[in-house]
Amino acid sequence: MPNSPEIQSDRRQAIRQILELGPAGTQQSLVDALTSQGFVATQSSVSRDLKELGAIKTAKGYELPGPGKGDEVAEVSGFLREIETAGPNLLVIKTAIGAAQRVALALDRSGWPEMVGNVGGDDTVLVATKNAAAQRNLLAKIDRACARG
Repeated sequence: MPNSPEIQSDRRQAIRQILELGPAGTQQSLVDALTSQGFVATQSSVSRDLKELGAIKTAKGYELPGPGKGDEVAEVSGFLREIETAGPNLLVIKTAIGAAQRVALALDRSGWPEMVGNVGGDDTVLVATKNAAAQRNLLAKIDRACARG
């Protein structure tokens, strides 16, 4: 039986409070923490809650995005046209004409550790990531930032 919206909201607030104390290594650790607080939680419900909260998986575990992280990218999201992967650790970001350097600067200022660096041309930004996992994480962060923008 699905949880009521109030129960979901309370559980998500509890997850937020847990993550504000530090990263959670696994979803199961969050299930255990919630259960100890009296919540009914499963891995799948926690997974949905993390997605709804905009949590990200980092090398330390699941975390909430820090204040301001990605705001720069959200501000330029209107210039983004298309993002494609180019191998396991490169992204090609197509932008509006003349906007690539502005997008590249926003990415630099975001401070996202997945990026090794980027080069902005006229309407294309080439972004190098540390590895394939970093590439996936960066794509997810850009998607979330664009949803805020």
